[in-house]
Amino acid sequence: MKILVLNCGSSSIKYALYNMDDRSVITSGGIEKIGLPDSFIKFKLGGEKHQINRPIEEHTAGVQFIFEVLTQGEWAVLSDPSELGAVGHRMVHGGERFNESVLLNDEVMQAFAQCNDLAPLHNPANIKGVNAVKALLPQVPQVGVFDTAFHQTMPDYAYMYALPYELYEKYGVRRYGFHGTSHRYVSQRVCEFLGIKPEGKRIITCHIGNGASIAAVRDGRCVDTSMGLTPLEGLIMGTRSGDIDAGAVTFLMDKLGLDTKGLSALLNKQSGLMGISGLSSDFRDILAGIAAGNDRARLAKEMYTYRIKKYIGQYAAAMGGVDIILFTGGAGENQWEVREGATRGLEFMGVVMDAERNHACRATEAVISADSSAVTVCVIPTDEELMIALDTERLAGK
Repeated sequence: MKILVLNCGSSSIKYALYNMDDRSVITSGGIEKIGLPDSFIKFKLGGEKHQINRPIEEHTAGVQFIFEVLTQGEWAVLSDPSELGAVGHRMVHGGERFNESVLLNDEVMQAFAQCNDLAPLHNPANIKGVNAVKALLPQVPQVGVFDTAFHQTMPDYAYMYALPYELYEKYGVRRYGFHGTSHRYVSQRVCEFLGIKPEGKRIITCHIGNGASIAAVRDGRCVDTSMGLTPLEGLIMGTRSGDIDAGAVTFLMDKLGLDTKGLSALLNKQSGLMGISGLSSDFRDILAGIAAGNDRARLAKEMYTYRIKKYIGQYAAAMGGVDIILFTGGAGENQWEVREGATRGLEFMGVVMDAERNHACRATEAVISADSSAVTVCVIPTDEELMIALDTERLAGK
């Protein structure tokens, strides 16, 4: 079976075409800058990279362009779109309605649309992607895989905020969490990698990238996670502040004369590593700044890793201990400095790192703790697209 995975973001569409017979990627790519005159599609095929520039006004035209590239011209990999067995979609916010991946039909899409106010930039884009595929291939099954689904096993005392309860009842204000497909994939994969079963295991999954979150996973089920009603809560990220005193928020609104849009821009796009360092939201640039003697870059790195370490400690306490800590995501997989900073000082918990293993590991599955460590620390590269493809294959087969 050939499966297309689509990830429609607010101004982009990523895609990957899988041959599920051997789980191989036939081609992958994405459209960027949707709605701008300099939009383009870039993709990988046969080990080579290609780019086609074309104005793409909105997501429906973007999906049509992807199908054009897949089926027409010199880079075609499908003789006809009907070769697809199914299409899987990354769906951002399923609220409390969706705790697992589902086949998409009119009833499901209506329920998903009711969650739009929880993710106003992403959910409408997801819906456009589904509708565009339906218009092109009405008989091909489509599957929705929700970023929030894995976290729906959290107990109420973990996901509730200490606000008037009627705000939860009326507006659904609670912690939902994100990166759920990634946390689900790596928490399963680390058990396969180590040759153990998830039952009885306490795992802390650290998805560390431009967006970052941590999850506490016990017996294969999420019991807590750092992101909240929106992806803003939790860790310091590339441009997001993470946890901040709500009183500081109202103070800044008064001092700076900000409305809600201005405040959202401040906390989501001007803060985090970028806001602290004044250099960049990319951790590699932060490290370069440190090497050049920039003290604000040093501060950004220390704040960034300190926050990760605090959450690891919190979730170890929440689960009564920890057996496995794993790092994934762009910085988690590639930057040994992040892993070192986030685990330094955790020896009291039984974490003993192997510096040589940690420094040598880059974007590959590996144990980076010492043999004497009571807690196994690993790097497990994430593969959200494969997780979506697997769910799509399973559900489309029904």
